[in-house]
Amino acid sequence: MNDYLFGISHNCAIIALFIQIFHTKVQQKMHKISLKDWVILLTIVPTIIISLLVAGYLSYSRYSELDQFIYQRANSIISPLAISSAEPLLEKKRDSLRTLIGFSHRSQSDIIKSIAIFTKDNQVFVTSAYHGDTHTLRIKAGQNLPKRIQYDDYDDYLIYRAPIIDEFTTQTTNSALEMNIIGYIAIQIDKSTIKYAQQQLLITVFFILLAGFIISAWFAYKLINSVTRPISSMVLAIDRIREGKIESRISGQLVGELNFLKNGVNAMAQSLGDYQDEMQRSIDQATIDLRESLEQFEIQNVELDIAKRKAQDANKVKSEFLANMSHELRTPLNGVIGFTRQVLKTPLSDTQRDHLQTIERSAASLLSIINDILDFSKLDAGKMIIENIPFSIRESIEETLTLLAPSAHKKNIELSLRVSPQLPDTLIGDAMRIKQVMVNLASNAIKFTDKGSVDINLEGNVIGKNLYKIRVTVQDTGIGISNQQQNSIFEAFGQGDKSVTRIYGGTGLGLVISQRLVSEMHGGIGFESVENEGSTFWFTFQCELNTIPTVQLSTPESLSGKAILYYELHAASRLATSEILASWQMKITCISKRSEMDIILADKKMLSSFDFALIGHDVTPSALNDVKKFVFTLKDIIPSIHLAINSNSPSLHEALISSGAKTCISKPITLQRLSKTLSPTTTPEINSLIEVSEQKVPIKVLAVDDNEANLKLINELLLEQVHDVTTATDGAQAVELCRHEKFALIFMDIQMPVLDGISALSIIRQQTLNEHTPIIAVTAHVFGEEKDKLLENGFNSFITKPIDEAMLHHSIYEYCDSTLLAYRPELVTPSPVAIRSSRPKIIDWKLALQRAGQKKMLAKDMFVGLVNSLPESKANISEALISQDIEQLKVLIHKLNGACCYSGVPSLGKVTHELETELKRGIGLDDLQPEFFEFFEQIDLVLEDAEVFITKLENQS
Repeated sequence: MNDYLFGISHNCAIIALFIQIFHTKVQQKMHKISLKDWVILLTIVPTIIISLLVAGYLSYSRYSELDQFIYQRANSIISPLAISSAEPLLEKKRDSLRTLIGFSHRSQSDIIKSIAIFTKDNQVFVTSAYHGDTHTLRIKAGQNLPKRIQYDDYDDYLIYRAPIIDEFTTQTTNSALEMNIIGYIAIQIDKSTIKYAQQQLLITVFFILLAGFIISAWFAYKLINSVTRPISSMVLAIDRIREGKIESRISGQLVGELNFLKNGVNAMAQSLGDYQDEMQRSIDQATIDLRESLEQFEIQNVELDIAKRKAQDANKVKSEFLANMSHELRTPLNGVIGFTRQVLKTPLSDTQRDHLQTIERSAASLLSIINDILDFSKLDAGKMIIENIPFSIRESIEETLTLLAPSAHKKNIELSLRVSPQLPDTLIGDAMRIKQVMVNLASNAIKFTDKGSVDINLEGNVIGKNLYKIRVTVQDTGIGISNQQQNSIFEAFGQGDKSVTRIYGGTGLGLVISQRLVSEMHGGIGFESVENEGSTFWFTFQCELNTIPTVQLSTPESLSGKAILYYELHAASRLATSEILASWQMKITCISKRSEMDIILADKKMLSSFDFALIGHDVTPSALNDVKKFVFTLKDIIPSIHLAINSNSPSLHEALISSGAKTCISKPITLQRLSKTLSPTTTPEINSLIEVSEQKVPIKVLAVDDNEANLKLINELLLEQVHDVTTATDGAQAVELCRHEKFALIFMDIQMPVLDGISALSIIRQQTLNEHTPIIAVTAHVFGEEKDKLLENGFNSFITKPIDEAMLHHSIYEYCDSTLLAYRPELVTPSPVAIRSSRPKIIDWKLALQRAGQKKMLAKDMFVGLVNSLPESKANISEALISQDIEQLKVLIHKLNGACCYSGVPSLGKVTHELETELKRGIGLDDLQPEFFEFFEQIDLVLEDAEVFITKLENQS
């Protein structure tokens, strides 16, 4: 029975697994099942499942009935025998018992194998089979006699046992029943007959199922033949129709719905044929209409071409207007700046010099504002070039705020500057653009602030190897920006609203230009503002750290350990100045309240301990008396009293100095200004050149350039820093030199006759002794894409013309063998290269001297050579313009650009550089007309001033 149940459960599990697999396959591959497969699935599979379920149920029922039959028959045999055996067993009548059980055995011999009667003490009393296994029938030792009929089930037989009870004794004595069990009878039942019947049942069911499966498969096959074949013929017909054979039809008489489907496919084919004919007629009509439309388009194209030419003519007029206005505005401004600088060369009082310097800075600022429109257009077109040159971040910011300070002082606004002491001073970046953004934000803060303060803070952090990210914050206490205005504040030519434009003025370009400039410098810009409370603008930019510093911060050693009394009400100014004083290791006593100052003023003994007093104060009419009172009280006790006020008025400065102060400076307090004030003898004047010791690097350098003046200059500049310099005038000559001699460093021009710089580099790397020698590209013009290309071609780095001594110094010490630089010379008078916010002069002799390494004769020769070549260059460029020869223009402009780099003509050099950039970018000559107008204008201005300038040089010599 257990085997049968196990077999049934195993079959059910197989069926369940088959159903699950079938369901999964149907879900995953339903789109891949054909109609034939569907017929099989919907006919055979349900038949199999139903047949298995019915057969399993009926088989299980019959199987159970056979088992129950043998159990019932065994009970019916043993019960009468147990009752009939009681009396003979009591009377010990073996023969009667043997006759009784023998008859029973013979009559039920088909299922009984043996019958035995055991006494109460488990001994065999009589058995029906003399050779039977009585041991199997006997109760095991230790077991009690059976109290009722029970059986043991084995694989091939059953053992039934029933107690033999003395019923008479039970009725008379009325004692417990178990005391009257006088023995038991055991019968061994054979199960082989029942098992044979069960096996026959399973075999019969199997063949019935198999017959059912075969019949179902036969019917499925018939259904497939009657359905799938017609459908296959329909599919072939539809494929032919899809391929364009519209005349294809399905023939033959089909059954039922298939016949309707055949008729529908044929009707569809007929409709497609009719539609194709109609579509062809429509195409023919559309072709006719298209020809007519093309004729109209040709007419419109002609009209558009005429309109385009008119627009180009209007654009030319606009460009000419911008160029003419630029000339008309720049000419008087250049005159103002030029004559102001000429007057500055004459003996002047400090007040006069300060006034003239203010005029110069204001005129330069105005000139810079005029060019903001051009900057905006360049940024809009993606033509703005961000330079990477060494500069001093502190000097640049201080110079910017010095320019803006008078406007803040005029409104009696506190202007403060704080530069984090951890921020390095010598960086590599575009100082002019940084200052331009700084001017825009700071001037806006001053413009929209009527009272309070404008505080500027600079901080930086390292974001990579030798890479700094600097954050500049400009915080004011002005009118703030409303939520509505904040949404449009970075839009071009727009401000908050009409009232702001009317009251405060401005073009609305400053923030737009600033936003795009900081984006070009890999930074960002943003702000926070509360209306009527103030605004905080910030911008970030990235700069490289100059690993070979050419600038050092002024650190007056004479101030170390000195005690200073510092009084300042404004917190931001107090923090910034205190950090500067602390960096000089001075002993600072900081006073932030008037009450604290009064306590110190009353203590004469304490006042005598100070070496300096620095009083920061505003100069309102009510506060001026307090300042004079402080000076009067301190002048006889503290030897050196210095004032810092928010005013540039020379008369006010003189009045305060006459009251007892040693000096009076204008806010904001900067490092250079404070150093010069407290220790005037230790702060050297700013020099535009880097003066190094006489010690030179013991290396041999190769310089290659086809321009004689450029080669002469780079030779002179290199000889100041290295022991030996070899020159070559073209790439082929350089390759020949490199085959016979090894150099420590090579400076290579790019555009040269015979063999250009890139080709020369390739040969040097592969076929000479200098395959590992660092090679620096030197070019008068290079923009973003060209820089990457130069580095990809194998150049270690590049420097641009005009060659800056700081960059040359940087390249030598970066790429030379470190063992040769173990004794690197110290800087004697290190000072930052002055980066001015104004536009250069027409002729800048100071710049020419700088480019020539302070060699006057060399600078004069290069300038005279440029002036002499300008008429011919102008004629050749004009001729190339007329003939539209772009390649010749590139050569001529590049040559002139290289010459301008060393001749002290910054304005001409700038516009020449811009023209070469645009030509290399593929900009058309029509679009460059404004630049060429300015280019020829600058040539005329240089020629106009050159004669007087050369005469002046000759008189000085």
